Amino acid sequence: MRLGGRLAAAIEILADIEARYRPAAEALKDWGLSHRFAGSGDRAAIGNIVYDALRRKRSAAWLFDSDAPRHLAFGAVILEMSETAESVNAAIDGDRFAPDPLSADEQSLVSVRLASTPPDEVRADSPDWCRQHLEAAFGEAWVEEAAALSDRPPLDLRVNTLKSDRDKLLRIFARQRAQAAQLAPNAIRIPPVAGAGRHPNVQAEPAFQKGWFEVQDQGSQIAAQLTGAAPGMRVLDFCAGAGGKTLAMSAAMENTGQIHAFDAEKQRLAPIFERLKRAGSRNVQATPDRSALKPLHGSMDIVLVDAPCTGSGTWRRRPDAKWRLTEKQLEQRMAEQSAILDDAGSFVRPGGTLVYVTCSVFDEENGKQAAAFRDRNRNFENADAVAAWQASLPAIPVPPLADRAGGIRMTPHSSDTDGFYVAILKRKTGE
Repeated sequence: MRLGGRLAAAIEILADIEARYRPAAEALKDWGLSHRFAGSGDRAAIGNIVYDALRRKRSAAWLFDSDAPRHLAFGAVILEMSETAESVNAAIDGDRFAPDPLSADEQSLVSVRLASTPPDEVRADSPDWCRQHLEAAFGEAWVEEAAALSDRPPLDLRVNTLKSDRDKLLRIFARQRAQAAQLAPNAIRIPPVAGAGRHPNVQAEPAFQKGWFEVQDQGSQIAAQLTGAAPGMRVLDFCAGAGGKTLAMSAAMENTGQIHAFDAEKQRLAPIFERLKRAGSRNVQATPDRSALKPLHGSMDIVLVDAPCTGSGTWRRRPDAKWRLTEKQLEQRMAEQSAILDDAGSFVRPGGTLVYVTCSVFDEENGKQAAAFRDRNRNFENADAVAAWQASLPAIPVPPLADRAGGIRMTPHSSDTDGFYVAILKRKTGE
C-alpha cells in the first residue's frame, strides 16, 4: 500500500473509533481481520497514523479547524512526518485508493497554521477539563509536560536477572538500535519508531519464550525497585494485575523470601501464572481470593499498592484513553484508591513499608492521596522516596518533580519514562 491507501484506512478506523466509542487497539485489530491483504508493514504504518492522530488530536484539528477523522489523519501525517499539505497531496496523487486530496482552502489554512504558534491548549494536546489538574501538578511547565505525553514512546525491556543479563539482550537487539537504559539498571531501550516504521515483535523472540526479559517501561521498573524488595523479605503486591512489578521484585529478591500477588479481578491476574513460569519465579504465590490474605495481616515487610488510576501517565501508549477519560472517572478512581490504601495498610507490620504507586500525573491521585491516607492512619508516617532513590540509584539524579511529601514523580518530560508516582509510607513501630 502507498500513503494514500494507508491514509484512507486510518480515516476509516478513526471514524469507527469515534462512532463506536471503542479502544483503538480493537478497531485496528478488526480492520486488519477484514482486510487481510494488508501486510504487516502496512498495518504498522496505518496504526502509526491512527495513534499519532489520537496523540496529537488537538494539534491536528487545529491545523484544519476540524476534528473530523479525515483531518485528524492528514494532520497526523503532516505533524509527525514533517510533511506539508502540498507534499502530502503530491504523495497521494494517482493513488486510486487515496482519499480526496486537500483542497486549496485546506492547504492555505494548514500553511498559515504551521507558520503560527498554537495556543497552549493545542500544544498540550489534552482535554480542556484536564488543564486545571495539569496546572496543579506542573505549574508553568504544564504545557511542556502534557505535550511530552503525546510523543511516540520507546520500547523498554526489563532483563530478567534470574535467567539472563543486559549484555546478552543488547546483543540480541543490536539491529534494533537497543541501548542500555539511562535510569533502570536492568532495562534496555529500543528508540521510538520514526515515520512509518514499527517496533520489533519482541515476544516472538526465542529469548522472550525462554524468560530472559519482559516488556516493561523504565518508570514501572524503577517503581518496583523503589519498594526496597530484597532477598528474604515478605512482600504483598496488593493490586498485582498481570504481574509486571511482581516479576521485577521476584528477581530483585533472587527467588528467596515470599511474594503474595493479589488482584480482586481474576481476569487481570490471569496472565501472571504463565509469566511466572516463563520467568522462573518460584517465590510468588498468586491469588484472586481476598480471604486467602487473612493470615498475612500485620506481618508484611512491604505492601505494594499499584493502585487503579486514570492512567494519565500512559497517554503516549494509550492515547485513545485520554479522550475517553472524564472528571467523574477521576473521582471514581480516587474513591477506589482511598479504600484500597486503607485495606492494604492493615497488612504492613510495625516498621514495615506501604509503597503507593500510580501511573497517573494528577496530584489528586498522587501526593494528595498519600497525604489523605496519613491523615486517616496516624500509625503511618512519611518515608523519604527521594532517599530511597538515592540509595538504590546513587549515580542517577532524582527527577526534578519530587513532591513536598517526599514522593517521586516521573514523566516523559522530566525522566523520559511513562508518568509514574511513588510514595513510601512507614508504619510506626509499637503501633
